Amino acid sequence: MKAIRRFTVRTVLPEQLQPLHELALNLRWSWHPETRDLFRSVDPEVWAATGEDPVRLLGEVPAARLAALATDRRFLRRLGDLADDLHEYLTGPRWYQAQQGGEPAPPPAAIAYFSPEYGIAAALPQYSGGLGILAGDHLKAASDLGVPIIGVGLFYRHGYFRQSLDRDGWQQERYPLLDPDELAVSLLREADGSPARVDLALPGGRTLAARIWKAQVGRVPLLLLDSDTEENSPAERDVTDRLYGGGSEHRLLQEILLGIGGVRAVRAYCRLTGHPAPEVFHTNEGHAGFLGVERIRELVADRAAGGDTQGLDFAAALESVRAGTLFTTHTPVPAGIDRFDRELVARHFGGETALPGVPVEQVLALGAETWPGGDPELFNMAAMGLRLAQRANGVSTLHGEVSRAMFDGLWPGFDPAEVPITSVTNGVHAATWIDPAVVRLGAAEIGADRAEEAMTTGETQRWTGLERIGNTEIWDLRRSLRAQLVEEARHRLRASWRQRGAGEAELGWISSVLDPDVLTIGFARRVPSYKRLTLMLRDADRLRALLLHPTRPVQIVVAGKAHPADDGGKRLIQQMVAFADDPTVRHRIVFLPDYDMAMARHLYPGCDVWLNNPLRPLEACGTSGMKAALNGCLNLSVLDGWWDEWYDGQNGWAIPTADEGAGVLDPDSGEAERRDDIEAAALYDLIEDQVAARFYDRDGDGLPHRWIAMVRHTLVTLGPKVLAGRMVREYVDRLYTPGALAQRELAAGRHAGARELALWKAKVREAWPAVRVEHVEAEGTGEAQELGGALALRVQVALGALEPGDVEVQVVSGRVDEGDGISDAAVLALKPVGGPDLDGRTRYEGSLELDRTGPFGYTVRVLPSHPRLASPAELGLVALPAESAGMDAGLLR
Repeated sequence: MKAIRRFTVRTVLPEQLQPLHELALNLRWSWHPETRDLFRSVDPEVWAATGEDPVRLLGEVPAARLAALATDRRFLRRLGDLADDLHEYLTGPRWYQAQQGGEPAPPPAAIAYFSPEYGIAAALPQYSGGLGILAGDHLKAASDLGVPIIGVGLFYRHGYFRQSLDRDGWQQERYPLLDPDELAVSLLREADGSPARVDLALPGGRTLAARIWKAQVGRVPLLLLDSDTEENSPAERDVTDRLYGGGSEHRLLQEILLGIGGVRAVRAYCRLTGHPAPEVFHTNEGHAGFLGVERIRELVADRAAGGDTQGLDFAAALESVRAGTLFTTHTPVPAGIDRFDRELVARHFGGETALPGVPVEQVLALGAETWPGGDPELFNMAAMGLRLAQRANGVSTLHGEVSRAMFDGLWPGFDPAEVPITSVTNGVHAATWIDPAVVRLGAAEIGADRAEEAMTTGETQRWTGLERIGNTEIWDLRRSLRAQLVEEARHRLRASWRQRGAGEAELGWISSVLDPDVLTIGFARRVPSYKRLTLMLRDADRLRALLLHPTRPVQIVVAGKAHPADDGGKRLIQQMVAFADDPTVRHRIVFLPDYDMAMARHLYPGCDVWLNNPLRPLEACGTSGMKAALNGCLNLSVLDGWWDEWYDGQNGWAIPTADEGAGVLDPDSGEAERRDDIEAAALYDLIEDQVAARFYDRDGDGLPHRWIAMVRHTLVTLGPKVLAGRMVREYVDRLYTPGALAQRELAAGRHAGARELALWKAKVREAWPAVRVEHVEAEGTGEAQELGGALALRVQVALGALEPGDVEVQVVSGRVDEGDGISDAAVLALKPVGGPDLDGRTRYEGSLELDRTGPFGYTVRVLPSHPRLASPAELGLVALPAESAGMDAGLLR
């Protein structure tokens, strides 16, 4: 019999236990071991049965137990201490507060951070994979550092899917309904107690309304918009039904709600709570790109209402918005970018649904694929994100290079190296991902307070001292963590087989699956083809030999989800499951379904080696290996993402690639097949000849001292690098603070700076066709030059309607290849000499030092120049010598 209505009956806590409610509603409990221990002590059985979720725990613990705790002095003392600790954490000054008097300007009063998904805790399933986990770790690290971020996302009533397997190993999906009353969220309410909401106009006179749920992530509020409200029709109620579901228009509506509705939710939150308004808006991938369009509307609408920005038009509003916007791209391939039919976007931003002061043509121009090979019928969310942001970054050094090449069409005339996309390598939140036993071992050597600071700030000196931890202590810890993983894997494997239809009598073999003394390799991630889940199966006989080696056996724990619409990914999982089901090897390799944060907390610490074998360079960062490294796990990976940056030969192993330039090959092509064969063979050789050999190389005391040395080296050297604290500090110093400074400068004097910059850009764009390098003369030229010499350069430049102060004339020099392409380029600015001549040309002069030997070349170019440009390439305009037209990299176009 099915209920006709469902609701949650909340527990009424005794007055003495009221602080439990505050502790449960602040998600800091998810990374604070002492608070988790307190909740566990409330009722260990209910704690386990509720998935270690404090909100559900308090709803299901028997009233008699609560009454007993209300008179338990020892429990109440612990509760009081933890409530005080949380209050101090929320209100006391932290790292960010010490930066308030910083130079050249104080950091922003607040930052709004937009992401389509957030992985905060398993108890709040609003994530699908790495993008969401990264966003969650970003908020947690910001909270620990005191960075005043406001998170913005969507509340998905079905979250992401739960995964199981059928008898044949085919992935099955189910979408449990989430009840907000059973989660650590609360409605944002107006002063009169009514729910705050945002409304968006839709075609056909419809309205999309959304309520705003707030999750408190330590010091950081996370606002989640929910369209499942009675004000909406059924179609609109389903907009936030599930993560990455539905068709193209459904996805577009989600992104409009996230971007435009998200800005309005932030404004409502600041109005109702007094939180400082954000000076910087950070969009985590292109899904939230429409936030810039809404902020332009705000400024233009304020003009129409006679507000502070009266006189601000679209162009000036665009400059003001760009100054305080940061765009982070996470994809290394164009296929990973959301693209919508241009007419679909026009329908939602034109006619009756047009935003006041924001013409639909301007919106469409923001997402237009104007570069050679672009599709004029599509609207590109990443292109819009980059056009609306004065600052942009990739998520590892290598990914920054890939992104500059992928998006260089937005900056015609410039080589990829000069495309204004920097990189901030991702990090992971240590307190979330380090096993408490690892923390205790480190704290025993360097002290608890210093261990906490080391995990929070990412300052290298905080990690010194860990090198003194003894070999026996490290090895005993590794064996204990491996044993924990073995027990967890057996529990999950048994549950999986029961779901697949097996009877208990068939499952006796599971009690001997895996061995706490065998080298354990972990592989867990999403299952798109480029991550190559089944690369290890290329030579099944070779893999069996490794698993069943008589003296150096290997065991592998595998997990991962394929997108519900990705049958190719599901087939890869089925292949892996079929191999793992083989009775001859099933005690050495397991596939665990429903990979999530709860499983990951056992996987990363329990593995000895973390395997990652993507097609290079298609892994933007790959943070799972970072989490493993924080627990003393060694990485075995293709040199891609963060591993390309920080592999040093002592912290793991690099899998050789067959052809680094083949990373963009079609995975189904013959070349990709050949590459997989070569790299799989290299993987088997590494495991057998180096990884397993070192793990089982024991001295007389039974310890693998060389292996332990690698573990210690990994903890000491990689530990501070892979932290989200280090990452967030980089964002603050390199991107947030400069963005806030630029935004303040443009907004000052009723946005006088924004108007001036917009007018200047319009003038430069109109005048640029007349800008030419007309003559280049060098004294001292000859067939050969001596090192340490110099060339005296004189350049005649036609500026048309521009002044010398509007441009910079540069000499670009460096080593040249056979095609005259310049590499390792150096840039020298020439100085104007006198006024224009009779022909209107301005002369520029300078001395080019010859500071390197070998083939050398130079060229001259003219770029727009303005003190408020974040990059010389910002306008995508460059003038080159006429005789150089058509030349490629040699001129650093």
